[in-house]
Amino acid sequence: MVTMLDLTPRTVVSDRLATLPVVIIGAGPIGLAAAANLAERGIDFTVLEAGDRVAASVQLWGHTRLFSPWRHLVDPASRRLLEAAGWVMPAEGRAPTGQELVDDYLVPLAELPEIGSRIRFGTRVVAVSREGMDRTRTAGRAQAPFLLRIEQADGDVEERTARAVIDASGTYTTPNPLASSGLTPLGFDLVADRVLHALPDVLGRDRERFAGRHTVVVGAGHSAANTLIALGKLVRDEPGTQVTWVIRNPSAIRVSSSPDDELPDRAMLGTRTDRLVASGVVSVVDSFEISRLDATGEGVRLIGTRRGEPAMLDADLVVNATGFRPDLDMLREIRLELDDIVEAPKRLAPLIDPNVHSCGTVEPHGFRELTHPEPGFFVVGMKSYGRAPTFLLATGYEQVRSITAWLDGDLPSASQAALTLPATGVCSTGDATGSSCCS
Repeated sequence: MVTMLDLTPRTVVSDRLATLPVVIIGAGPIGLAAAANLAERGIDFTVLEAGDRVAASVQLWGHTRLFSPWRHLVDPASRRLLEAAGWVMPAEGRAPTGQELVDDYLVPLAELPEIGSRIRFGTRVVAVSREGMDRTRTAGRAQAPFLLRIEQADGDVEERTARAVIDASGTYTTPNPLASSGLTPLGFDLVADRVLHALPDVLGRDRERFAGRHTVVVGAGHSAANTLIALGKLVRDEPGTQVTWVIRNPSAIRVSSSPDDELPDRAMLGTRTDRLVASGVVSVVDSFEISRLDATGEGVRLIGTRRGEPAMLDADLVVNATGFRPDLDMLREIRLELDDIVEAPKRLAPLIDPNVHSCGTVEPHGFRELTHPEPGFFVVGMKSYGRAPTFLLATGYEQVRSITAWLDGDLPSASQAALTLPATGVCSTGDATGSSCCS
């Protein structure tokens, strides 16, 4: 009898491959979870992190409070390793900020000897290929080591080989462009210093930059809503502060409040944004298609069309909250099989389609759905979702558990994907102590 396991592609590990480590790209929550799972199975690995610290991207939005409580934010394998070293799990029902997630969980995890000794900070992966092969060569490909070109913080460039590669580099540092075409708007380079990344710390370290100035927030999702709520508080405290919300569509459906919302907290996020608009604290410009940015003294002018007519809008600052996309340039020589629309692995895409699924309705998935034509290469975590905005950490933890089991030859465990997610359509929500975002 032929089973699905019999039909699963297997990689023959050559003697040379067996001596090489698995390389994990990224020391964020999912990359460290992959490390913990590999450590439990006794598989050699190296973690390459572009930043100078653990979860460098998370710390950029550390002021943000996650919606998910601690019980959904800690990887099971990581928890086992930590508790064996005396770590105590935070209160499971409480939702931490991003910085608390780092300080109370990820830093202790990275400090475990079996993990910390294998992290290389200040090491950016700029390209992945196969040793001696570009993407067109097939003969002997599965037995050839992966080749990673890396750039050190001091500018030195070197290459490393690996048995397998787990790309957990995330998407936070690669936002979608402001232009509605998906391209960088014309003139962007001239005003780049006046365009801020999603989820700036409006009420903290970035306060002086926003106070008394006119900010345009571009985007129709929850990152935009969180920034608007923070700016709304600043309007009350800092005279002269103005806020405009620019959206491409006729309405911001993703953050609109609804009496049928299954989560009161999510409805509250929409309600708070609606109140800011209704009170005039936030002005809305809908149906605005941005194509160009121009400098206006110390400010910026957004130029485009609105309902088919030429339109423009002046501001001091722009916050780009248009979402994120995966960096695929580094994978140009890797054989990928991606969905045409969301740029997720082709087998995964139907399970995470944001037009159909919320964060909490994604089916369990593992190595099969994440497999590419390149044996031994996996994209995991938020990057595996491509442009879909509905990723949850718990989903990524199950991904890497399945993949590491597969790498260990444990097909029964790798094939038994199981996942319990909160029944929610949003990953996080604002509260009185901070803003929020999808994790």
